[in-house]
Amino acid sequence: MSVQSTNPLDLTDRVAVVTGAASGIGLAVAQSLAAAGARVALLDINPAVETVPQTLAGGADRHLAIQSDITVAGAPERAVQRVIEAFGQIDVLVNNAGIALLDNAEALSESAWDRTMAINVKAPFLLAQAAGKEMLRRRSGRIVNLASQASVVALERHVAYCTSKAAIVGMTRVLALEWARHGITVNAVSPTVVDTELGRQAWAGAVGEAMKARIPAGRFARPDEIATLILYLVSDAAAMVNGENIVIDGGYTAQ
Repeated sequence: MSVQSTNPLDLTDRVAVVTGAASGIGLAVAQSLAAAGARVALLDINPAVETVPQTLAGGADRHLAIQSDITVAGAPERAVQRVIEAFGQIDVLVNNAGIALLDNAEALSESAWDRTMAINVKAPFLLAQAAGKEMLRRRSGRIVNLASQASVVALERHVAYCTSKAAIVGMTRVLALEWARHGITVNAVSPTVVDTELGRQAWAGAVGEAMKARIPAGRFARPDEIATLILYLVSDAAAMVNGENIVIDGGYTAQ
Protein backbone atom coordinates (compact mmCIF):
# COMPACT_ATOMS: atom_id res chain seq x y z
CA MET A 1 0.00 0.00 0.00
CA SER A 2 1.50 3.33 -1.08
CA VAL A 3 1.66 6.21 1.35
CA GLN A 4 0.52 9.52 -0.08
CA SER A 5 2.75 12.50 0.67
CA THR A 6 1.38 15.19 2.97
CA ASN A 7 3.86 17.73 1.57
CA PRO A 8 1.89 20.22 -0.55
CA LEU A 9 5.05 20.95 -2.56
CA ASP A 10 5.49 17.31 -3.56
CA LEU A 11 5.38 16.91 -7.36
CA THR A 12 5.88 13.15 -7.51
CA ASP A 13 4.44 11.60 -10.71
CA ARG A 14 3.84 15.01 -12.32
CA VAL A 15 5.33 16.06 -15.64
CA ALA A 16 6.71 19.55 -16.08
CA VAL A 17 7.82 21.34 -19.24
CA VAL A 18 10.36 24.13 -18.77
CA THR A 19 11.58 26.35 -21.61
CA GLY A 20 14.97 28.03 -21.64
CA ALA A 21 16.09 25.21 -19.38
CA ALA A 22 19.77 24.95 -20.33
CA SER A 23 20.86 27.76 -18.02
CA GLY A 24 19.82 30.59 -15.72
CA ILE A 25 16.31 30.70 -14.30
CA GLY A 26 15.12 27.81 -16.46
CA LEU A 27 17.85 25.50 -15.21
CA ALA A 28 17.16 26.51 -11.60
CA VAL A 29 13.44 25.80 -12.14
CA ALA A 30 14.17 22.40 -13.65
CA GLN A 31 16.40 21.53 -10.70
CA SER A 32 13.78 22.64 -8.20
CA LEU A 33 10.91 20.75 -9.84
CA ALA A 34 12.98 17.60 -10.28
CA ALA A 35 14.03 17.72 -6.62
CA ALA A 36 10.32 17.90 -5.72
CA GLY A 37 9.70 14.67 -7.65
CA ALA A 38 8.61 15.87 -11.08
CA ARG A 39 9.72 14.43 -14.38
CA VAL A 40 10.99 17.39 -16.37
CA ALA A 41 11.03 18.00 -20.12
CA LEU A 42 13.64 20.65 -20.83
CA LEU A 43 13.34 22.82 -23.95
CA ASP A 44 16.10 25.08 -25.20
CA ILE A 45 17.67 26.20 -28.47
CA ASN A 46 21.08 25.65 -26.86
CA PRO A 47 22.51 22.14 -27.53
CA ALA A 48 23.81 22.19 -23.94
CA VAL A 49 20.28 21.26 -22.84
CA GLU A 50 21.04 17.67 -23.87
CA THR A 51 23.41 17.30 -20.90
CA VAL A 52 21.01 18.67 -18.26
CA PRO A 53 18.82 15.58 -17.55
CA GLN A 54 21.73 13.61 -16.10
CA THR A 55 22.38 16.40 -13.58
CA LEU A 56 18.82 16.46 -12.21
CA ALA A 57 17.42 14.53 -9.26
CA GLY A 58 16.45 11.04 -10.35
CA GLY A 59 18.95 10.90 -13.19
CA ALA A 60 18.74 11.06 -16.96
CA ASP A 61 16.17 8.28 -17.32
CA ARG A 62 13.50 10.36 -15.56
CA HIS A 63 13.84 13.48 -17.68
CA LEU A 64 13.79 14.56 -21.33
CA ALA A 65 15.84 17.14 -23.23
CA ILE A 66 14.44 18.73 -26.38
CA GLN A 67 16.67 21.01 -28.40
CA SER A 68 14.28 23.25 -30.31
CA ASP A 69 13.83 26.77 -31.60
CA ILE A 70 10.33 27.45 -30.32
CA THR A 71 9.88 30.35 -32.75
CA VAL A 72 9.88 27.97 -35.73
CA ALA A 73 6.41 27.29 -37.12
CA GLY A 74 4.93 24.18 -35.49
CA ALA A 75 7.78 23.76 -32.99
CA PRO A 76 5.69 24.40 -29.83
CA GLU A 77 3.07 21.88 -30.88
CA ARG A 78 5.70 19.29 -31.81
CA ALA A 79 7.48 19.73 -28.49
CA VAL A 80 4.27 19.25 -26.53
CA GLN A 81 3.42 16.14 -28.55
CA ARG A 82 6.87 14.70 -27.91
CA VAL A 83 6.46 15.20 -24.16
CA ILE A 84 3.07 13.49 -24.20
CA GLU A 85 4.50 10.58 -26.18
CA ALA A 86 7.37 10.23 -23.71
CA PHE A 87 5.49 10.73 -20.43
CA GLY A 88 1.79 10.39 -21.26
CA GLN A 89 0.76 13.74 -19.79
CA ILE A 90 1.69 17.35 -19.02
CA ASP A 91 0.87 18.76 -15.60
CA VAL A 92 3.06 21.87 -15.53
CA LEU A 93 4.31 24.38 -18.09
CA VAL A 94 6.88 27.02 -17.19
CA ASN A 95 7.32 29.53 -20.02
CA ASN A 96 10.74 30.86 -19.14
CA ALA A 97 12.61 31.36 -22.42
CA GLY A 98 13.10 35.01 -23.25
CA ILE A 99 15.30 37.60 -24.90
CA ALA A 100 16.21 41.23 -24.21
CA LEU A 101 17.27 43.27 -27.25
CA LEU A 102 17.94 46.77 -26.00
CA ASP A 103 18.01 50.14 -27.74
CA ASN A 104 16.46 53.57 -27.50
CA ALA A 105 12.90 53.64 -28.80
CA GLU A 106 13.76 55.84 -31.78
CA ALA A 107 16.60 53.54 -32.83
CA LEU A 108 15.21 50.05 -32.17
CA SER A 109 15.14 48.02 -35.39
CA GLU A 110 12.02 46.34 -36.69
CA SER A 111 13.83 43.01 -36.69
CA ALA A 112 14.71 43.40 -32.99
CA TRP A 113 11.06 44.21 -32.21
CA ASP A 114 9.82 41.20 -34.18
CA ARG A 115 12.38 38.84 -32.63
CA THR A 116 11.43 39.99 -29.13
CA MET A 117 7.73 39.43 -29.75
CA ALA A 118 8.33 36.04 -31.36
CA ILE A 119 10.32 34.69 -28.42
CA ASN A 120 8.72 36.54 -25.50
CA VAL A 121 5.06 36.55 -26.52
CA LYS A 122 4.12 34.36 -29.50
CA ALA A 123 6.03 31.22 -28.51
CA PRO A 124 4.79 31.25 -24.89
CA PHE A 125 1.22 31.60 -26.10
CA LEU A 126 1.53 28.74 -28.58
CA LEU A 127 3.12 26.52 -25.93
CA ALA A 128 0.39 27.42 -23.43
CA GLN A 129 -2.23 26.73 -26.07
CA ALA A 130 -0.78 23.33 -26.99
CA ALA A 131 -0.12 22.23 -23.41
CA GLY A 132 -3.41 23.77 -22.30
CA LYS A 133 -5.37 21.49 -24.61
CA GLU A 134 -3.87 18.49 -22.82
CA MET A 135 -4.56 20.08 -19.43
CA LEU A 136 -8.15 20.85 -20.45
CA ARG A 137 -8.61 17.22 -21.46
CA ARG A 138 -7.35 16.08 -18.04
CA ARG A 139 -9.04 18.97 -16.18
CA SER A 140 -5.87 19.79 -14.29
CA GLY A 141 -2.75 21.84 -14.81
CA ARG A 142 -0.41 24.64 -13.77
CA ILE A 143 1.10 27.26 -16.08
CA VAL A 144 3.63 29.87 -15.00
CA ASN A 145 4.77 32.57 -17.42
CA LEU A 146 7.97 34.50 -16.76
CA ALA A 147 7.25 38.20 -17.03
CA SER A 148 9.44 40.86 -15.40
CA GLN A 149 9.33 43.98 -13.27
CA ALA A 150 9.45 45.52 -16.76
CA SER A 151 5.82 44.43 -17.13
CA VAL A 152 4.72 47.06 -14.61
CA VAL A 153 7.38 49.80 -14.77
CA ALA A 154 9.30 51.51 -17.57
CA LEU A 155 12.99 50.83 -18.09
CA GLU A 156 15.10 52.90 -20.45
CA ARG A 157 16.15 51.14 -23.69
CA HIS A 158 13.68 48.33 -22.93
CA VAL A 159 10.76 49.37 -25.13
CA ALA A 160 10.41 45.98 -26.85
CA TYR A 161 11.12 44.03 -23.67
CA CYS A 162 8.71 46.05 -21.51
CA THR A 163 5.99 45.71 -24.14
CA SER A 164 6.48 41.96 -24.44
CA LYS A 165 6.38 41.37 -20.70
CA ALA A 166 3.26 43.51 -20.25
CA ALA A 167 1.69 41.39 -22.98
CA ILE A 168 2.61 38.21 -21.10
CA VAL A 169 0.76 39.48 -18.03
CA GLY A 170 -2.31 40.24 -20.12
CA MET A 171 -2.19 36.80 -21.71
CA THR A 172 -1.79 35.19 -18.28
CA ARG A 173 -4.93 36.83 -16.94
CA VAL A 174 -7.09 35.80 -19.89
CA LEU A 175 -5.92 32.18 -19.75
CA ALA A 176 -6.49 32.15 -15.99
CA LEU A 177 -10.02 33.45 -16.46
CA GLU A 178 -10.94 31.02 -19.21
CA TRP A 179 -9.35 27.88 -17.80
CA ALA A 180 -9.91 28.14 -14.03
CA ARG A 181 -13.20 26.25 -14.22
CA HIS A 182 -11.29 23.35 -15.76
CA GLY A 183 -8.88 22.96 -12.86
CA ILE A 184 -6.03 24.95 -14.42
CA THR A 185 -4.22 27.88 -12.85
CA VAL A 186 -2.15 30.37 -14.84
CA ASN A 187 0.13 32.88 -13.14
CA ALA A 188 3.00 35.19 -14.02
CA VAL A 189 6.21 35.82 -12.11
CA SER A 190 7.93 39.20 -12.48
CA PRO A 191 11.50 39.29 -11.20
CA THR A 192 13.81 42.22 -10.95
CA VAL A 193 17.18 41.76 -12.65
CA VAL A 194 18.32 38.19 -12.01
CA ASP A 195 21.96 37.17 -11.74
CA THR A 196 22.01 35.11 -14.95
CA GLU A 197 23.96 35.40 -18.19
CA LEU A 198 21.08 37.35 -19.78
CA GLY A 199 20.82 39.65 -16.78
CA ARG A 200 24.54 40.27 -16.66
CA GLN A 201 24.63 41.14 -20.36
CA ALA A 202 21.77 43.61 -20.07
CA TRP A 203 23.07 45.23 -16.88
CA ALA A 204 26.83 45.14 -17.25
CA GLY A 205 29.13 47.75 -15.76
CA ALA A 206 28.03 51.07 -14.33
CA VAL A 207 24.40 50.71 -15.41
CA GLY A 208 24.16 47.48 -13.40
CA GLU A 209 25.68 49.00 -10.29
CA ALA A 210 23.26 51.90 -10.60
CA MET A 211 20.34 49.48 -10.84
CA LYS A 212 21.48 47.59 -7.73
CA ALA A 213 21.58 50.89 -5.88
CA ARG A 214 17.94 51.51 -6.87
CA ILE A 215 16.78 48.11 -5.57
CA PRO A 216 15.99 48.45 -1.85
CA ALA A 217 17.44 44.98 -1.20
CA GLY A 218 20.70 46.23 -2.73
CA ARG A 219 21.28 43.29 -5.05
CA PHE A 220 19.95 41.35 -8.01
CA ALA A 221 17.78 38.26 -7.47
CA ARG A 222 19.22 34.75 -7.58
CA PRO A 223 17.83 32.12 -9.99
CA ASP A 224 17.03 29.75 -7.11
CA GLU A 225 14.84 32.43 -5.48
CA ILE A 226 12.73 32.64 -8.63
CA ALA A 227 12.63 28.85 -8.90
CA THR A 228 11.33 28.46 -5.35
CA LEU A 229 8.44 30.82 -6.05
CA ILE A 230 7.61 28.89 -9.21
CA LEU A 231 7.69 25.59 -7.31
CA TYR A 232 5.08 27.01 -4.97
CA LEU A 233 2.87 28.23 -7.83
CA VAL A 234 2.83 24.86 -9.60
CA SER A 235 2.17 22.92 -6.39
CA ASP A 236 -1.05 22.00 -4.60
CA ALA A 237 -0.26 24.69 -2.03
CA ALA A 238 -1.12 27.39 -4.59
CA ALA A 239 -4.38 25.92 -5.87
CA MET A 240 -6.26 29.19 -5.25
CA VAL A 241 -3.59 31.48 -6.69
CA ASN A 242 -4.73 32.26 -10.22
CA GLY A 243 -4.34 35.10 -12.68
CA GLU A 244 -1.69 36.83 -10.58
CA ASN A 245 1.46 38.66 -11.57
CA ILE A 246 3.74 38.10 -8.59
CA VAL A 247 6.55 40.64 -8.46
CA ILE A 248 9.78 39.43 -6.86
CA ASP A 249 11.99 42.49 -7.01
CA GLY A 250 13.53 43.30 -3.63
CA GLY A 251 11.17 46.26 -3.33
CA TYR A 252 12.07 47.99 -6.61
CA THR A 253 8.49 48.63 -7.74
CA ALA A 254 7.35 49.63 -4.23
CA GLN A 255 9.05 53.00 -4.66
